[in-house]
Amino acid sequence: MNDVEAIKQLKARYFRTMDTKDWAGLRQVFTDDVVMDTTDSGGSVVMGADVFLVFLQQSLAEAVTVHHGHTPEITLTSSTTATGIWALHDEIEWSDGTRMRGDGHYRETYELSGGEWRIASSTLTRLRMDLTGPAS
Repeated sequence: MNDVEAIKQLKARYFRTMDTKDWAGLRQVFTDDVVMDTTDSGGSVVMGADVFLVFLQQSLAEAVTVHHGHTPEITLTSSTTATGIWALHDEIEWSDGTRMRGDGHYRETYELSGGEWRIASSTLTRLRMDLTGPAS
């Protein structure tokens, strides 16, 4: 498999493991020192894969999530690094009925280590985000 296809497979695993709550599988898609920036979506910057996984488990464990990534623009910047931009559509419904639906982009960097590509950084920007309150 070529490197660009391997990065596409990596991002597909990211979406699948997040939506199925496969936390151990999701941990494998990140470098240890990953930087996740969701400030544009009302979140924060989280540094470190283990810290990010704790954050996700606390905020999404009881939620149903659906993530779709489209139109990847992947650029190999060296034999062990790459950048990518992905269009995103996601939907989240929490157990109290609160729902979020959004569209935007992931801007990412990737590193090849031990023969495997991993996400080294990810910045989520939103074009729109619709939030509805809990069901009454």
